[in-house]
Amino acid sequence: MSNKENGVFPWEEREEGSNAPVWRFSKNPIIPRDAIPSSNSIFNSAVVPFNGGYAGVFRCDDKCRRMNVHAGFSPDGMNWKIDHKPIQFLKDEHTGLHESEYKYDPRVVWVEDRYYVIWCNGYHGPTIGVGYTFDFRTFYQLENAFLPYNRNGVLFPRKVNGKYLVLSRPSDTGHTPFGDIFISQSLDMKYWGEHRHVMSPAPFEDSAWQCMKIGAGPAPIETEEGWLLLYHGVLRSCNGYVYSMGAALLDLEEPWKVRYRSQPYLLSPQMDYECVGDVPNVVFPCACLHDRSTGRLAVYYGCADSVTGLAFSRVDELIKFIKENSL
Repeated sequence: MSNKENGVFPWEEREEGSNAPVWRFSKNPIIPRDAIPSSNSIFNSAVVPFNGGYAGVFRCDDKCRRMNVHAGFSPDGMNWKIDHKPIQFLKDEHTGLHESEYKYDPRVVWVEDRYYVIWCNGYHGPTIGVGYTFDFRTFYQLENAFLPYNRNGVLFPRKVNGKYLVLSRPSDTGHTPFGDIFISQSLDMKYWGEHRHVMSPAPFEDSAWQCMKIGAGPAPIETEEGWLLLYHGVLRSCNGYVYSMGAALLDLEEPWKVRYRSQPYLLSPQMDYECVGDVPNVVFPCACLHDRSTGRLAVYYGCADSVTGLAFSRVDELIKFIKENSL
């Protein structure tokens, strides 16, 4: 795997006396909303190891409130330099597709020999855009994975049973008041089928934080217990939507089968930078770094649709929490 582990892993121990399965970085937010001159907000960011440091694709809404994605680099995963200009996807030899009304909520994952970028692409409504890069300087766009309407496309980091897998959430034209997670399969990253249902929102009485809709977060992490999937869940409160973070374990060979799923949330909007912003009360995970030698996890998440935060966990502790607190 060419994007090998790096010497510097973004990390901070949890506060003494805390037993929280996920804890925030004390210096959040790590990326402010005005980190580049044109930005109104920078959030829902996708980060991966790259060349001894880190690279990423970031949602940057500009001061015209246009949604687009920008590349960025960091030596330590905490201090970021984000390109001022949006990514210009080049025509791949296999497609002439270029039309895009907007781009937002990217995910990035290394699969086989390249970094794939998945995002919500505006093509007669929201759908799942797909592209790739080798160096985070030049990007190529492939065919959209699905027809509109769809969001929260998340690619698995390897083939399963010889097929690429992507998670998504079929939606509608607006701020979808519903949402289940589905999985789709492909032999060539172009034609997607064999769709399987994965998870539905939970009943309000059992787990209200995820009772309205759910959506996949970072690329799933392969563990001996199954695919570890971080996801967001939404509660429709009397004062609007509230987005929180949970986790599930999916079967390794049949990942549409959920083995365990967290009943309590792992992180909910409670800090000022998560509660106050362009869209209040949002914790939205989009990337997760995994240090396999220590089991450490560094989770990047959008805060109130305005800034980017960082949280931490450990694989073994998180899996134990999910299994002991499963729906």
